[in-house]
Amino acid sequence: MSEFEQGVPSNPMNRTGLIRIRIEYVLVRLLVGILGMLPWKCSMAGGRFLGFLSFYALGHLRHVGERNLEIAFPEKSPSERQRILRGCFDSLGRLLGVFCHFPRCSPEELCKLVEYDKAGEARFIAAKNRGKGMLLITAHLGAWELLPLYYSAIGYPFSFIVRPLENPLIDRWVQGVRTRFGNKALDKRAAGLSCLRLLKNGGTLGILPDLNSLPQEGIFVPFFGKLGCTTLAVAAFALPTDATIFAVFAPWNPVRKKYVLVAGADLELIRTGDRDRDLAINTARMASMFEKVIREYPDQWLWIHDRWHARRRPIDRVIKEDIPPL
Repeated sequence: MSEFEQGVPSNPMNRTGLIRIRIEYVLVRLLVGILGMLPWKCSMAGGRFLGFLSFYALGHLRHVGERNLEIAFPEKSPSERQRILRGCFDSLGRLLGVFCHFPRCSPEELCKLVEYDKAGEARFIAAKNRGKGMLLITAHLGAWELLPLYYSAIGYPFSFIVRPLENPLIDRWVQGVRTRFGNKALDKRAAGLSCLRLLKNGGTLGILPDLNSLPQEGIFVPFFGKLGCTTLAVAAFALPTDATIFAVFAPWNPVRKKYVLVAGADLELIRTGDRDRDLAINTARMASMFEKVIREYPDQWLWIHDRWHARRRPIDRVIKEDIPPL
């Protein structure tokens, strides 16, 4: 079986669909290969240039970002919001340039790009030494793709939940890159029991819970002054396993010219004895922590995702009490 055929669904597919899948795969590998051959600084510059072009070419995504920023920062001027949105495309371009080195870079090369603030590193070690499962959560901010590879490169591989990409060839290749130092990718569509077992056995599970969630999978909690549907997964996994919740982010530091890993606020679980209330409170506190970090690095978050896409219905779960402070 050829490399092209591996990973392609076995169910019947029209010829046009197969050709599209293969063309997309070849184009992605070509782009990654070209940028990956350049020095790190040059590949990041090339990625940023593509981000600059995308800002003007992808009008639909730009419109989504503009609408989101109007919701999140109504007090800012249109020019300030445009600056943030341009930064979002710039940050994504830089991440692309970095990702293109992932297939071949060594752990030593990877570590030169990353710096851990000492307080965050100490908290991470303390959380690992607790001897229980850990939920390592982050947001689509800065270089979120860097985190799994970096932790596995320094000897802390973990499992993480992923949403499979639509193109099966690209998906199989990307998962191979993400797991080359010992990580394991878990398909979010069938990962529930596996995640609970992993945490109960003291393992580490990575989740990105900052984006819009389906109403049946989340709860509407405050996020930038508006209710946004947020996944219950973190609280649902942590409460029955007593897993430690450790938040870490990878924003780009323009002064140090590195990604500096920053730990978020401690998220100690609140238990009231009412499961539904516990899920709601702990999810709302997580969303509040994400908002604070995003406000610190607003031009590095994924504003082009339709975060407030889910619309409230009377039957949806909505938090109805004050959120205990972090």
